[in-house]
Amino acid sequence: MPQNKVWEKEYQNPQLLTKKEGPQNDLKRFFKFLRKTEKITPEGLDILDIGSGTGRNANYLASLGAKVTGLEISETALALAKARAKEEGVVVDYHLLDIGSTYPFKNEQFDVVLDVMSSNSLCEKEREVYLKEVSRVLKKEGNFFVKALCKDGDKNAKNLLKMSPSKEKDTYLNKEMGLIERVFSRDDFIATYASYFKIVQLLKKTNYQRFQGQSYKRNYWLCYLKKL
Repeated sequence: MPQNKVWEKEYQNPQLLTKKEGPQNDLKRFFKFLRKTEKITPEGLDILDIGSGTGRNANYLASLGAKVTGLEISETALALAKARAKEEGVVVDYHLLDIGSTYPFKNEQFDVVLDVMSSNSLCEKEREVYLKEVSRVLKKEGNFFVKALCKDGDKNAKNLLKMSPSKEKDTYLNKEMGLIERVFSRDDFIATYASYFKIVQLLKKTNYQRFQGQSYKRNYWLCYLKKL
């Protein structure tokens, strides 16, 4: 099943996604890091949120004075994000777009790019386009935040890779959803991103993910990067 159809179905009847409306704590910690290390605050920044979902992070950053653009593959999610932005009295420039395709923006347009669990389901060909496009639209010395699935020490990830492997390296198929996801070892994550970006900080985080009413322990990479 094409991944856009998977996500459209998921947003219409969530099994994996949370219904929370507020910004994610990992995003708030990223901006706290920027404020502490570079004296950067969201106000006045030009921010691109790729895989913006229902607008949790994009609308929040817009409320803080940022100029925010969101890319989302699901029409259902996009409609909800726009409705929430209107309710909250904020302006976000939302686009219906696959993040593994060419972006309709000029070179070095954005101060910050965010990828919060959005590129996990890209195939390798799409991932290369995504990396090149993020690098292209990010300003020199611009900041890039990535949250991705971690393979290291994750028993659920290793079980999924064993029981339901997909075609490409370290990918598995979530059969209930038809969703293919990529998990990264530390070395593979660094190798993937270091060609385009300087890794400022790479942290491993453990949290719980709910799926079909059950909680599963999962590991994640939280990475703060800069454009080379």
